Amino acid sequence: MPSVRFCVVLGILSPLLLSGCGGSGGQYFVAKDEPWRETEERACLASGAVRESPFIKTKLSLGGPSVCGAERPFELAATDNGRVSIRPVALVRCPMIPQINRWVVGVIEPTAMRVYGVPLVEVKIAGSYSCRPMNNSWGAHLSEHGHANALDVSGFVLADGRTISVKRGWRGDERERAFLRTVRAGACEHFTTVLSPDYDSNHHDHFHVDLARRGSDGLKTVCK
Repeated sequence: MPSVRFCVVLGILSPLLLSGCGGSGGQYFVAKDEPWRETEERACLASGAVRESPFIKTKLSLGGPSVCGAERPFELAATDNGRVSIRPVALVRCPMIPQINRWVVGVIEPTAMRVYGVPLVEVKIAGSYSCRPMNNSWGAHLSEHGHANALDVSGFVLADGRTISVKRGWRGDERERAFLRTVRAGACEHFTTVLSPDYDSNHHDHFHVDLARRGSDGLKTVCK
């Protein structure tokens, strides 16, 4: 028989395959039934806002039986019509892609030009899809990463070869601090959750952004 762990779904213990409880580590998490996710994803797909291209490709599967994943996830290799690379390639659901692109085009690229005078060429990713609990804490709620609804960004590469690292630059020189704080502030205009090194030690080396719905009306935002 295959190994199993137990995930809490709607408050009921439900045995799932090991891959459905956080992957090979069999991490235990609490998952909720949230119909808005499917509705939102299908609306995005039907709108045509995201289309396949040389740098946006459909990913047919994110693993075996699981409460994690998305109906039709995508591999995102670049934004701004391919001008800014995403490395490594991110696995995200449809609604995340337009917001990532708006953040890059409307905030990060102009900030790089204003602060450093050279174009942005790459966004460095520390994590995207991962079927695991929040902060990898045993027994916590399923992370937005488990729904392909989050991105962890660790740094930015400019055309002159310079890399601005969140870990080193957050308390780095004046330009690094100005660049990263402007990028964080801009992220708060495009995502419902933005967590930075100011939030806690779990985010000391990256920006976490996601599109979670919070509050009774789903409109609550977190920007820290």
